[in-house]
Amino acid sequence: MNLNISVNTGSATPIYRQITEQVRQGVATGRLAIGDQLPSVRALADELVLNPNTVARAYAELARQGLIESRAGRGVFVIQKRKVFSREEGRRRLEPLINALIGEALAMDFTPDQLLEAVENKMREWKCEEWNSSKR
Repeated sequence: MNLNISVNTGSATPIYRQITEQVRQGVATGRLAIGDQLPSVRALADELVLNPNTVARAYAELARQGLIESRAGRGVFVIQKRKVFSREEGRRRLEPLINALIGEALAMDFTPDQLLEAVENKMREWKCEEWNSSKR
C-alpha cells in the first residue's frame, strides 16, 4: 500500500472520516490502485493507536461508498468503484457540500475567482485527469 494514513486527534473532523477521506484521496490520486490491500482493522488500529471500532466504521463507510470490499480470510481490498448513486442523486448529495464551501469562502472574503482558483488548484493536486483535460 502506497498510502500512509495519519490522524489528527485534535481535529474537528471525526477520526473515522479522516481515514475515509485519506483512502478516497489515495484512490483518486492513484496512490492506491484497484486490487491494493489495505491494512486489517486491527493492524491499522494498532498502528494509529485507535479503537478498532473507529477503523471498522471507516472501512464500513468506504464499503458503502463502493471503494473497498472485505474478502473473507484474505483482507480488505480497493475495488473498481461501483456506481452507488445515480448522477441525479450524486448532485443532490453534493449540493449541501457546495453550499457550505461557498458560504465558508464568502465568510472569509474570498472572491468568486479566488474560490474557483482554489478549487482548480485542489483538483490539479488530486491529479484529476478528466478535470485537467476538460480545462484545456
